[in-house]
Amino acid sequence: MIKFITSNEHKFQEISRKLENSGFSIEWIKLTYEEIQADDTSEISADSAKKLSTHINDPFFLEDTGLYIDSLNGFPGPYSSFVSKKIGNPGILKLLDGKDRTARFITVITYCEDKKFHQFTGILEGSISKETKGSGGFGFDPIFIPKGFDRTLAEISTDEKNSISHRTLALNQLILFLSERDD
Repeated sequence: MIKFITSNEHKFQEISRKLENSGFSIEWIKLTYEEIQADDTSEISADSAKKLSTHINDPFFLEDTGLYIDSLNGFPGPYSSFVSKKIGNPGILKLLDGKDRTARFITVITYCEDKKFHQFTGILEGSISKETKGSGGFGFDPIFIPKGFDRTLAEISTDEKNSISHRTLALNQLILFLSERDD
């Protein structure tokens, strides 16, 4: 049994389906924890895991995701959750008025077992739409168009999203790591 630490039910639903379909048992630890302020998603994920490892003895993982927009010098990046709550998708669209819309989601999963840490990164390239579209997903999904698509993440099916997402790309690496370790 692997514990996934997050306060975000949407993230748990996305991740648990994939792990369970791959033969792993997962337990949701619904926990809010304080994160350091840093410009690097992997640094935030690692720091959080190290702090939590002093309280959790079983194997666990957590993830940190950021939306990085090129014309905004990577903003909101690791501050995505805060920015989403404060200005939301309308605020991002306003900031990008007349600017390049190239962006990417970066997810970093940090897995901890026996006080050893392993990180797995998934990157989904794309762009920001000119308006919110779709009713699926959460967060910035209604404004993010994955490369090679003409629809936002909120417009595609959950299964389609989960087959290409940044979170899935990082999770696939974790699953491979766990599978190889168990052989």
